[in-house]
Amino acid sequence: VQLVESGGGLVQPGGSLTLSCAASGFSFGSYVMSWYRQGPGKEREMVAVIGSVGDSTDYANSVKGRFTISRDNAKNTMYLQMNSLKPEDTAVYYCHTVRGSRLYWGQGTQVTVSS
Repeated sequence: VQLVESGGGLVQPGGSLTLSCAASGFSFGSYVMSWYRQGPGKEREMVAVIGSVGDSTDYANSVKGRFTISRDNAKNTMYLQMNSLKPEDTAVYYCHTVRGSRLYWGQGTQVTVSS
């Protein structure tokens, strides 16, 4: 299993970014996928989760209405569209899935929201 995030960077408050997670090594379309983040000095937290076929989603209260999770099973890729970014969204963002009893994480991509 390999999960590779991309799309992070530096953005001003109020700006937008789209993160991608390219998956390989497993049947991507059969598994729930999620985005987590870990800000400086904070614990890792769930940001958004999406069902295996993309028909169900859920979000942390802190990002509801601003972030949108999606997936393209034909491309084995998951996305996180982030709008109206705030400084408190600054974190390393991780792609995550679970297969049986094993948890899989990507290497993370840094998002910094600052003027």
